Amino acid sequence: MLEIIPNWHPIFVHFTVALLSLAAGLFVVTPFVKSPLKEQWQTVARWALWFGAGFTIITGLTGLYAYNTVAHDTPSHLAMTDHRNWAVVTITLFLALATWSIVWVRKNKPLGTVFIVCIAIAGGVLASTAWHGGEVVYRYGLGVMSLPKAEGDGHNHSHGGGNDHGSDSGSADNRHDDMSSDMEMDFSGMDETMSDDGHDHEH
Repeated sequence: MLEIIPNWHPIFVHFTVALLSLAAGLFVVTPFVKSPLKEQWQTVARWALWFGAGFTIITGLTGLYAYNTVAHDTPSHLAMTDHRNWAVVTITLFLALATWSIVWVRKNKPLGTVFIVCIAIAGGVLASTAWHGGEVVYRYGLGVMSLPKAEGDGHNHSHGGGNDHGSDSGSADNRHDDMSSDMEMDFSGMDETMSDDGHDHEH
């Protein structure tokens, strides 16, 4: 598993995004919901916020480890730094909101409009952080490996248009081999770039 995923950040980040998005969404809509569903959703929102805040600490630490260890070049370094900066703001906001809600719950006070506005803003910051994280992976390809070389007869399924990938296994293998060769060339070029002026270092 560690040979496939270079760090643990991609594992924990999904829990953080899911739980905190759920918390933000529920806190925003519960004022418009009638009892007894309103109280139930508020309870779910609080627990999602608390668990999400706990996960975001682990997510932040693993993300910082990835930031300092994943090989990258200059453009991807800038994108990765943007993602890190957004993540720091997100973690700070949600930890503050989680602390706020815990204090008010212990005092048996309802969370007011100001809290709801703040968590809605935090949800927007979370969405931006997630988008920047997606850019780092899917646009710049950080932390990913090349496609495996096709073996055997390939796969057999249709994509709605009646295209049968298994009807010509030889052609499928050739296409897959071509893709693998192209990606190997791309990665070799990236290695040369990083060796010349890249950022393959520890911060």
